[in-house]
Amino acid sequence: MNGELLFLTVLGGIFISLFGIFFGLLFKGIDRKIVARMQMRVGPPIRQPFLDVVKLMNKETVLPENAVPWMYHLAPIVCLVSSAILLLYIPIPGLEAIQLSMHGDVILVLYLFILSALAMVAGGFASASPFATVGAQREMVTMMSYEFPLAVVIIGIVWKLWNLSTPTTKNTAFFTLSFLSSKPILSHTYLLGFIGALILLFALIVVIPGEVAKIPFDVAEAETEIAHGLLVEYSGRNLALFYLADGVRMFAMASLVVALFFPYNISKYIALGNFAVVADFLFFLFKVFLVMLFSITLVRAGMARLRITQVVSVYWITITLIALIGLVLLIWDGDPKLDILNIPLPWTEV
Repeated sequence: MNGELLFLTVLGGIFISLFGIFFGLLFKGIDRKIVARMQMRVGPPIRQPFLDVVKLMNKETVLPENAVPWMYHLAPIVCLVSSAILLLYIPIPGLEAIQLSMHGDVILVLYLFILSALAMVAGGFASASPFATVGAQREMVTMMSYEFPLAVVIIGIVWKLWNLSTPTTKNTAFFTLSFLSSKPILSHTYLLGFIGALILLFALIVVIPGEVAKIPFDVAEAETEIAHGLLVEYSGRNLALFYLADGVRMFAMASLVVALFFPYNISKYIALGNFAVVADFLFFLFKVFLVMLFSITLVRAGMARLRITQVVSVYWITITLIALIGLVLLIWDGDPKLDILNIPLPWTEV
C-alpha cells in the first residue's frame, strides 16, 4: 500500500509539473501577445513560447570556458524543480494539494520561491561572466528587497484569521494554504479590515513583477544594460529549463494570490451539477489570468525598467510602508474601541 501511495504521489507530482509548464507557457504567450498589441505591434503567436522551448531543446548546450560545470548545469534543474514543486501546495480546483499539517506549507512556499531565485543566482555566478555576476548581485539585492513586504502580507492574513478563531480552534493549521483558501480574508473582515486587506493585496501585486523578474523590476536580466545578465552564458537545454521555470513561477505566483485573496468557486453561487469541478477549474484559470494581466502584463506594457537603487527604495520603503499600513488596519479591525468603524459588509462572515 505504501508503494502504491508513493507511486500515485510521484505520478501526481509529474502531472502537476506538466500542468504548470503548459499553462505557464500558455499564459506567457498570451502576455506577449497582449503587450505587443498594446504597443501597436503584431507580436508573436500565442504558441511562440512552446516553439522557443522546442528550438532551445534542439540546440547545443555550450559550457563557458571558466564556468563551474556542476553548478552551471545543476542551477537550471533546481530552478525548474523548485518552481514546479510550488504548485503541489497551492489549492487548485479538481487537484488535491499537499498539506504539511500544522507545520505551515505557506512558509515552505515562500522558501521555494527563494530557492528558485537562488538557483538563478548560483547559475549566474557559476557561468564566470562579468555580466552574469552583475546580474546575480542585482538578483540578490532585489530578492532581499521584496521578501519583507511579502512576509508582511502573509503574516497579516494569518494573524487576522488566527485572531478570529475560538479557543477550541487555536491549534488549527493557520499557516497552511488549504486553510487560508477556505477562509477568504476579504470575507472575514469589517470595513476597516477590508480596506487593510485590499492594501495588502496591492502590495502583493507589486511584489509579483519583482518575484518573477519582469519589468520594471527585471534589473537582473536587463538586456540593454548587461546583455541579459544572469542568463547571458546559458544556451540550449539549460536555457530552456530556465525558460520553463520562468513560466511556472509566473503561474505559481498568480495562483498564490488567487489562493490567498480570491479562492471563491463559481459552483458555490451557480448550480452546475456534474460540471462543477470543471467550471471551478476554468474559473480558477480565469482568475489567474486576471492577476497576471494586472500585475505583469499591463505594468510591463506601460513602464520602463527601474534602476537597482529605485527597486530597493520601492520595496524597502514604499511597498513595505504600504503593507504595514494594511497590517495595522487589520489589527484595528473588530476592535471594540473602534465600534464606529466595525461596519459589516454584505459578504462579511465574522
